[in-house]
Amino acid sequence: MKRRAFLPLLGLGFALAAHAVAPGDTAPGFTVAELGGKTLTLDSLKGRWVVLEWTNPECPFVQKHYGSGNMQATQKFAADNRIVWVQLNSTSPRHKDHHSPARMRDWNVAMKAVPASAALDESGTAGQAYGAKTTPHLYLIDPGGKVVYNGAIDDRRSADPADVPGARNHIRMAMTEVLAGKPVSVAATTPYGCSIKY
Repeated sequence: MKRRAFLPLLGLGFALAAHAVAPGDTAPGFTVAELGGKTLTLDSLKGRWVVLEWTNPECPFVQKHYGSGNMQATQKFAADNRIVWVQLNSTSPRHKDHHSPARMRDWNVAMKAVPASAALDESGTAGQAYGAKTTPHLYLIDPGGKVVYNGAIDDRRSADPADVPGARNHIRMAMTEVLAGKPVSVAATTPYGCSIKY
């Protein structure tokens, strides 16, 4: 039998927040500080497809997807198709998992991550506006500013990298469908991972 992580010990948040942004809702605007110091707003991305990815390098579930190269491959798929991928870290500066901009930049370089933009949301304002609960937690926003996907990266709710090859990558499938002019067939799933340390 395959060993599974002891989920309660990892501070997991599986349920969507009561006020989570749902598919069909207007994506809340935000202003965050990119790792290079520039300001990024959702308004500046109007007219583009956008993926929002909540992350925390200390989370075993994030480590699963970055250690296996799954997240980077999904980011590259987005980039190749002119979809803007925004990586967000909403960890509070008061929490031990907090990363400075320089530390996040170093981690992204080490992981060979390829988001179009990476930013800190240290106040948690952006994450709470979306009802982001876990790392990872992903959203796909259409060019008109509507959320068309909200949830998990895939359907294998574990921290085991061996589960990646057989998983259905929800966010990649959502991107594939919208690029083909189709509606997203699975528009909402329950995210899994470590709770965001607001």
